[in-house]
Amino acid sequence: MGFVAETGSGHVLMMDGAPDTAKPENGGQNLAPRPMETVLAGTGGCTAYDVVLILKRGRHDVQGCSVKLTSERADTDPKVFTKIHMHFTVKGKGIPASAVERAVAMSHEKYCSASIMLAKTAVISTSFEVLEA
Repeated sequence: MGFVAETGSGHVLMMDGAPDTAKPENGGQNLAPRPMETVLAGTGGCTAYDVVLILKRGRHDVQGCSVKLTSERADTDPKVFTKIHMHFTVKGKGIPASAVERAVAMSHEKYCSASIMLAKTAVISTSFEVLEA
C-alpha cells in the first residue's frame, strides 16, 4: 500500500497506508503519510504561502509563519473532511493583528484553491496569533 507520486513540477512524494492487523495484505507499513494527510498538509502549505505573500505585499516584516490543521472526517465512505480548523502563528516585527486577519480571510475567500475546494464538504474555521520577533 505504499505509493510514489511524481508531481507536475518533477518532485516525488511518498505515501503509505496504515497497517491493518486484521488483514495485513490490505494494510500499509506506516512508512509515509496517508494520502488524505497529504491533502491536508498541502492545504496548509497553500494557505500559509498566501498569508505570507499577502503580508509581504503589504510591506510587513514577516519572519515566519506556521499553520496547524486539525480535522474531522465523515464516518462513512467517502470519508471526506467535514471540519477543518487552521491556527496560524505569524512571527515578525510590528505586524498588526488586523493585517494577519485580512491575509487569512483573503487566502480562504479568494486565493487558496485547496481550502476553497475543501470548503465544499468541510466547515473551515481559522484562528491566529502574532508573535513579535
